[in-house]
Amino acid sequence: MAQNTFMGNTTIIEKAPSKLKSYLVFTKFRLSALVVVSALSGYLFVGGSDWKAILLLLVGGLLVTAASNGSNQIWERDLDIKMKRTAKRPLPQGQMTVNEAYVIVIACLVVGTGMLYMLNLYSALLGLAAFVSYVFIYTPMKRVSPWAVFVGAFPGAIPPMLGAIAHTNTFDLIPGVLFFVQFTWQFPHFWAIAWVAYDDYKAGGFSLLPSKHGKSKNSAFQIVVYSLLLIPFSLMPWLLNWTGTTSMVLATILGAIFFWYSFKLFITLNDKDARRVMFASFLYLPIIQFLYVFDRTEHFMNIIQAL
Repeated sequence: MAQNTFMGNTTIIEKAPSKLKSYLVFTKFRLSALVVVSALSGYLFVGGSDWKAILLLLVGGLLVTAASNGSNQIWERDLDIKMKRTAKRPLPQGQMTVNEAYVIVIACLVVGTGMLYMLNLYSALLGLAAFVSYVFIYTPMKRVSPWAVFVGAFPGAIPPMLGAIAHTNTFDLIPGVLFFVQFTWQFPHFWAIAWVAYDDYKAGGFSLLPSKHGKSKNSAFQIVVYSLLLIPFSLMPWLLNWTGTTSMVLATILGAIFFWYSFKLFITLNDKDARRVMFASFLYLPIIQFLYVFDRTEHFMNIIQAL
């Protein structure tokens, strides 16, 4: 009897890491972590430095984002099995039940929103707004219209705004500009992903490129347009005298490189070039956001010294 109990406990212990891995995949933990990095950049940009607030922002934002990602997988569990990149997710594979999924989503949402509320009411409301718009508008719209990308760009651009407001507790120009830069970035970023995964998305019934013809000159042209717009838009903190010359020069260079990759895609219409745009977008955003943070600090110190 003791032996059976011991063996049963061993089985539970062996299953625990596997179950934890399923939960991490279900909530897209790595993606969620990248999202809260944007929130941290917004918090630091407006002068936030309280470690307790940073912890609440990071963990709370991580949990709300995890709830959004998990909800997306609940919605699309019957479609995920049709696509290679999603077929091995926990729900299609039966590694967790739908009831388990709901419990995880609700727990993450409640705890995460509670932590954001401990910062201030606006932070909690922004977190909830991102969750609701992503889960109940963007996710079902993905199979209906390419305009889903436009809708999804709103919750996707909230993190730096939320981070700023977590410290200032005020909706003003700074969080608006941080939101706008990330909002514009969303389009070439997501369309590059949609291009690379076009066949997979099509198998699941999704059509997310801006042109009805899919991987076409029209779609590539729109990627080029938004990549080009990023250059002047990324200079807004400098134009408003929030940052110094360093960010102006480097933001221009980064934007030009990103634009060049997009323009190459327009010329070739090649998946290889679309993948380059996709990876460039992953690198561009955190670099530009923390460039703002470091250059703003240096810029203000120079102003103080000059006074």
